[in-house]
Amino acid sequence: MLGSWSAAGDWKQSVSVATGIKNLVGDEVKVVYSKGANIIDDPDILKQLNASGGDIILDDQSPEILIEQAVCETQNADIIVAVLGESQGMSGEAASRSDIDLPENQKKLLRVLVDTGKSVVLVLINGRPLILTWENDHAAAILETWFPGTEAGNAIAEVLFGEYNPSGKLTVTFPRNVGQIPVYYNHKNTGRPYDGHSMEKYKSRYLDVSNDPLYPFGFGLSYTTFEYSPLKLEKTNLTGDQLLTVRVLIRNSGTYAGEEVVQLYIHDPVASVTRAVKELKNFEKIFLQSTEHKEVAFDITVNDLKFYNSDLQYDSGIDIGPAVGTVTVEKYLLNKSAFS
Repeated sequence: MLGSWSAAGDWKQSVSVATGIKNLVGDEVKVVYSKGANIIDDPDILKQLNASGGDIILDDQSPEILIEQAVCETQNADIIVAVLGESQGMSGEAASRSDIDLPENQKKLLRVLVDTGKSVVLVLINGRPLILTWENDHAAAILETWFPGTEAGNAIAEVLFGEYNPSGKLTVTFPRNVGQIPVYYNHKNTGRPYDGHSMEKYKSRYLDVSNDPLYPFGFGLSYTTFEYSPLKLEKTNLTGDQLLTVRVLIRNSGTYAGEEVVQLYIHDPVASVTRAVKELKNFEKIFLQSTEHKEVAFDITVNDLKFYNSDLQYDSGIDIGPAVGTVTVEKYLLNKSAFS
């Protein structure tokens, strides 16, 4: 539960997910816990983790017995909650990993749990983006909690049982596999950009996977859904110290009340120096009851658009959406006189 910079923390004081669920449901729901797997079975990595202050003790029982016990406990279960991920020392400073999948023993446990045919909710406790391509296709839901701290179990239980509607958005990009790394939303364009459809050979694309990451920057789900209207610009020409205001109407189209993080991106497709394909410039979190709607407005100034070594001639665009990969676009012009 504790992250790599919580050196003074005592993990024994943390509330586990199992305890948090029991605290929430009381006697109304039968909660059964089984370990299922060690955090990692690799003896070399385990030795390094414990040499750096870790306190990881392998279970006396074999990995096969741990999995067998876990499967046995699921026989009468309606839902399986699998809490997997990394230990405190497996990410952070001086803790790089060349393989950023879940540890293989944990993946083996997860595969067996999925094979039971019951719905498996995957709760992740980790300090970095992981490769979750298989997990994305087979888990009923995935809750990313990072290293959530001492009260994590209670907080996670509230999310799992709908007492709290999550609204977090990713501040990093999750790749489909390590071959996509480095992968980040504000990358430069290529000389042969791929449009996502063409089968033309000489385009910047992968043969085996989509160019898009598994989960893009700014992505995050909720127990409700939101609809975005087409965005509107007050003007399409920005001069001097004027403000450019962009507006969008957000509607909660789902059943539950919830919060949404509306994200504003800009991009400059033609400039004196190459620019990122998108740059996050602003965001606002709003709360909406079911069927409620609200207009969100962002003001953009010339200073928001400045960059070094340009000839100051723009044909820029504004994007608004719930994540970097799902935005709508409107264009505007920025006069050179704006900088004079």
